[in-house]
Amino acid sequence: MVKLSGISFSEVMVATDNVDARAELLLLSPSILVPCLNHGSAKVWDTLAIGEYLNEIAPKAGLLPTNAVHRAHCRSICGEMHSGFSALRASLPMNIKAHFKKFKVWSKAQLDIERVLFIWHECLSTYKGPYLFGKKPTLADAMFAPVVMRFKTYGIALDPVCQRYSDQILSMPEIKEWMAAAIAEPDDIEELEVEF
Repeated sequence: MVKLSGISFSEVMVATDNVDARAELLLLSPSILVPCLNHGSAKVWDTLAIGEYLNEIAPKAGLLPTNAVHRAHCRSICGEMHSGFSALRASLPMNIKAHFKKFKVWSKAQLDIERVLFIWHECLSTYKGPYLFGKKPTLADAMFAPVVMRFKTYGIALDPVCQRYSDQILSMPEIKEWMAAAIAEPDDIEELEVEF
């Protein structure tokens, strides 16, 4: 989202697998959750709130549509992505490095997948793509990018419309950079290596 805003920033990577890191996270983010945006005196640690804040300080970036009705639609699907799809998240955990063939999707997760695909179809049909709200990526595309990654990892079959959208997201320089950074991360987390 910050890259889409066009605002220059520096990223602080914090290992989350040791006690010292938790202390550092507490200093950076009151909730000990990431991401957290620090901008001047503002400290924003909720993804949806970060997106809204970025839209306020960089309105020309087009993170939200200019039309009030379209903006409300965008906020609604961002909110749904932010707080919903728990079965999809639990059943298809984020793993950019992996690719599972013939992955068994459970029924509740399948319902979440069908809802995501419905949202994509509705937006792409209404706003004519290639992004969910038209010609430029918005907060909605940033919010649904992790779902694109999950669909890729778990080999979720997509119809041509949704496949084109997924390919569009995967071709974004910001997403390619994100994927490269994930691939460069270590595979092992020390605390999980302890012998019991």
